[in-house]
Amino acid sequence: MYVVKSPLSDENLKTVSEALQGALVDLVDLSLVAKQIHWNVVGQRFRSVHLQLDEVVTLARTHTDTVAERAAALGVSPDGRAATVAVGSGIGVTPEGWVDDTAAVGAMVDALGAVTARMRERVDATGEADPVSQDLLITVTGDLEKQRWMFQAENG
Repeated sequence: MYVVKSPLSDENLKTVSEALQGALVDLVDLSLVAKQIHWNVVGQRFRSVHLQLDEVVTLARTHTDTVAERAAALGVSPDGRAATVAVGSGIGVTPEGWVDDTAAVGAMVDALGAVTARMRERVDATGEADPVSQDLLITVTGDLEKQRWMFQAENG
């Protein structure tokens, strides 16, 4: 079987692979959380929140693919299986059943906050190990922080 060889040292590859795998897990879970809330949001702001949630889903899925492909390019097999995501995500419990629009927005602020905090740790960890992966994680973090700001503004 052909295995992709990394240009990074073993030590740097370990640091970067952990960061990319953690980012992958959080992004997969974020897309699932946003979609779950998207299907169940109710309230006067239903339409705007419903559409905003789909923006997060699209963003998370796009970045998931980019992060997974970066890992693969470095010779690291990305793992986005449900069991891996369930064990490794930093996002708390998603509300069950119908979710009032205010609670939905609050849940997304919390989820995005948890993911961005972990992303910032990964940005710091990858700086010396691999600036290319760090740059990717910086972009992801910036996009997620923008979404968090928009959700925070939604609830005032």
